[in-house]
Amino acid sequence: MSQKRTPIRLKADTLDKEVGKFSQRRLRQSVFLNSIPKSGSHLVKNVMRMFVPLEDVYGKHFIQWGNLREHLRAFDPRKPQLSWGHLMFSDASAAHTAHARKIILVRDPYSWVLARARFYVSDQFGDNSSVIKQSGMSADHLINLMIFGIHQQALPMREMYNMTAIAWRGPNATWIRYEDLVHAVKNVDTPAGEAFFSKLIELAGIGPLPDDWRERVKIGSDREQSGTARENLRDIKIEIPDKLSDEHKEMIDYAAPGLRKILGYK
Repeated sequence: MSQKRTPIRLKADTLDKEVGKFSQRRLRQSVFLNSIPKSGSHLVKNVMRMFVPLEDVYGKHFIQWGNLREHLRAFDPRKPQLSWGHLMFSDASAAHTAHARKIILVRDPYSWVLARARFYVSDQFGDNSSVIKQSGMSADHLINLMIFGIHQQALPMREMYNMTAIAWRGPNATWIRYEDLVHAVKNVDTPAGEAFFSKLIELAGIGPLPDDWRERVKIGSDREQSGTARENLRDIKIEIPDKLSDEHKEMIDYAAPGLRKILGYK
């Protein structure tokens, strides 16, 4: 399960200053936001940070299998904290997060492979992909790599979803979909938007929504605060299409049969 760590170069956000402008409820139980990389991780964590006091937020680290032992204090039930990561499911990760509420963010594989490919050849991603960036490889073959993986560098899509999302399904762990989150952000002034964020805050155990929740969501969802938002990626070496081809959809369905169905996509 070990993988070489890849440095990620991101611009720091300024949300800590914004959080201090609002009154907050202390966490009564640890909350862990787990997600598949490139599924909207920064969006959900930034929105959630706007509802949690700074003293209850566990640093800026994305907790993963490779650094889990360094960050076990994030899950100390005696000091509830909000943390986030791309943590694979296994005996140790399940045991150490047992006392935490877990919110699992997923994304439609059809759009995820495009987002992953775009990030993989951006300046923000580390040096592991330098050969691909300089190769002149076609976008089609890059997308194939995102689906089937890169030996000793990048997990296949099926394994990525299985280990960071599907296997976490169970008590005290709830899936939310990236597409539903984005829709709620764009429709924050509607009853549907309010219903979504009311449920999200309840899942974290800090409900009900405060009266100023819309302002908090708008600040937390500001794309300028996300170093991995598409428009903030720099120097993308291979042009990635906006829409997945039918051929690649067939390849995804072949590589991970039943995946979209279990996640609720049609």
